[in-house]
Amino acid sequence: MTHSVDTPFSDFDSAMIQRCLVLARRGMGYTSPNPLVGAVVVQGETIVGEGFHPKVGQPHAEVFALRDAGEKATGATIYVNLEPCNHQGRTPPCTQALIKAKVRKVVIGMIDPNPLVCGTGIQTLRDAGIEVVVGVEEAACRRLNEAFIQRVVQQRPFGILKYAMTLDGKIAATTGHSSWVTGTEARSWVHHQRAIADAVIVGGNTVRQDNPFLTTHGVSDRQPLRVVMSRRCDLPVQANLWDIKNAPTVVFTETDQNLALQQTLQQQGVEVVTFPTLTPEVVMESLYYRGFSQVFWECGGVLAAAALKSGAIQKVMAFIAPKIIGGQEAPSPVSDLGLQQMNDAIALKDVEMQAIGSDFLVTGYI
Repeated sequence: MTHSVDTPFSDFDSAMIQRCLVLARRGMGYTSPNPLVGAVVVQGETIVGEGFHPKVGQPHAEVFALRDAGEKATGATIYVNLEPCNHQGRTPPCTQALIKAKVRKVVIGMIDPNPLVCGTGIQTLRDAGIEVVVGVEEAACRRLNEAFIQRVVQQRPFGILKYAMTLDGKIAATTGHSSWVTGTEARSWVHHQRAIADAVIVGGNTVRQDNPFLTTHGVSDRQPLRVVMSRRCDLPVQANLWDIKNAPTVVFTETDQNLALQQTLQQQGVEVVTFPTLTPEVVMESLYYRGFSQVFWECGGVLAAAALKSGAIQKVMAFIAPKIIGGQEAPSPVSDLGLQQMNDAIALKDVEMQAIGSDFLVTGYI
């Protein structure tokens, strides 16, 4: 939906939607399956109220912003990065709250792709005589809620493949030793990413080789669900992931595999889920039904290749460390994809690169 010529976006409009995005980020990690939303109430060019959606089940951003503005909401303009909801969910529709508050104008970053909303919120506001402007800073709004969009449009969580490799493309030495490819700044960055992910996935080999914790290591109180995929359930009896005091763990495996270990894990409080055939698709479907939006794949090359082939990955975050380890047999981040020609390679788009400490992070979309 484009804006008409008589309501062009001003720099002030852009600045207010960017402010909404800053507010919205405060809910990161807590809102799934809901989107990240911030709202700003303005009289003239003065902010009189702000709010964001803090967690699922809580009121939406617009409600908090209107409460903050109080009587100053009457005749005001409200900025919000996502179209206000128009249906009765866990909370009442925001469109009705805006109409009741007698706001004059609503400026919206992007239309809600959720079929329950998708333009009806805008129409309800316009039918009530409220001026509505849509599409301010739309690209930034879509980027912030890329996981929510994937979830409602594709009915699957948004998959991010994260790995760290040396300059010569290795994730470990020939011995399998991999601590640490990257420096402390990059590792801290990963811990922050886990804090906003709903789940972190590894394969059995990562558990056997690295014995990871997959926690946020103190950068956040919030922990993702730690997911282990292992077809044969040939996992160690002792592992850091089996200690669920700080973070929950679920093992996805195949029916009737290593039943003794399955029972031992369940007695320790680890959830075990079995499928006739274990694939990235069935795991992503299962995580979707848990209400998850964003899933972080921190697995080795074999599982990474399977996840890429199955379409479970939408975004790649690759760290490149300025060091060389060598080794003909040293593992690489992605094993066989069955591609024979270089022009068959999976090309990333919207690629960005940034330095984090001594390492480089390359981010792109599939």
